[in-house]
Amino acid sequence: MNTEELVEVVLPGRVEPDGLQIRHGTVPAAGPGRVVIRMEATGVSFAEQQMRRGRYYDQPPFPFVPGYDLVGTVLAVGAGVAPDLVGARVAALVKVGGWASHVVVDAADVVPVPDGVGAAEAEALVVNGITAWQMLHRKARVRAGQTILVHGASGGVGSVLVQLARAAGVTVIGTASARHHAALRDQDVVPVDYRADDVAARVRELAPGGVDAVFDHVGGPGIVDSWRLLAPGGTLVSYGTASTRDDRGSKRWPVLKLLARIWLWQTLPNRRRAYFFNVWAGRALAANRFRARLRSDLAQVFAALQRGDITVRIAARLPLERAADALRLAESGTVAGKVVLVP
Repeated sequence: MNTEELVEVVLPGRVEPDGLQIRHGTVPAAGPGRVVIRMEATGVSFAEQQMRRGRYYDQPPFPFVPGYDLVGTVLAVGAGVAPDLVGARVAALVKVGGWASHVVVDAADVVPVPDGVGAAEAEALVVNGITAWQMLHRKARVRAGQTILVHGASGGVGSVLVQLARAAGVTVIGTASARHHAALRDQDVVPVDYRADDVAARVRELAPGGVDAVFDHVGGPGIVDSWRLLAPGGTLVSYGTASTRDDRGSKRWPVLKLLARIWLWQTLPNRRRAYFFNVWAGRALAANRFRARLRSDLAQVFAALQRGDITVRIAARLPLERAADALRLAESGTVAGKVVLVP
């Protein structure tokens, strides 16, 4: 008889981290085609920081359980799912619902976690690793010998992206605050202080002919500089509006303005390209293709970890019940690496 209890963190509305609620209940059953995952690690990403402010573009109505991704062990399977999946260690990208001791997902959405990869390390590479890999290799299609600019090079996605790029033989310029510069230099990344430097002028000094790709999670007016820094044939990949995290008003308007600007650039008769990257793009229209890419690309990321091409830094591991402390720590800007919640 299963005596386990469901524990989940609820975001009730636009609250400070202390306003998160802990809810207890019964572990859900796995319906047809679904599995129950016993969570071993789930992360605090920038999405949750936006969601608690009501600023994430397509977040569900309050209240809901946040948590963009998780790693765990399959506890039970529903009808139509292979029984031998029980006991397998898997990762899942869920957007919401991950901050729970037990999570139900479609069996087709789980990705195997290789033996020898720890739960926290794997978790730190689910949404961050998929985003970095797909932007680098599917959107920008970088090649050895090219030069790229990565904004937020010490952040969750940026730190993975710069390592994958260096492993591919790409020269990387990365923006970060000064306290992260030594670590970036250790990775052969050329750091630029976004707080003290004129970033555009400094990048032009480093790459007079422009860069082959820019990866921009900031959005806002600075996206224009990202576009202008491209070399002929270069690619801008925008993947967020971090600059508007603390703004008030419509959460959709900044994204719509950004999408309109990118659409305009795409229509111009020039040799540069611009994209807005959404990790969920294509799922609604081609679910099987989306899942196949997710599985393939995350396997590539895990393989890079096992080869030593990339490493992950875990800033803190906190119990699920301390989600408020974890969120506050992640938002503080004082730590490097992923803040992870564990059972």
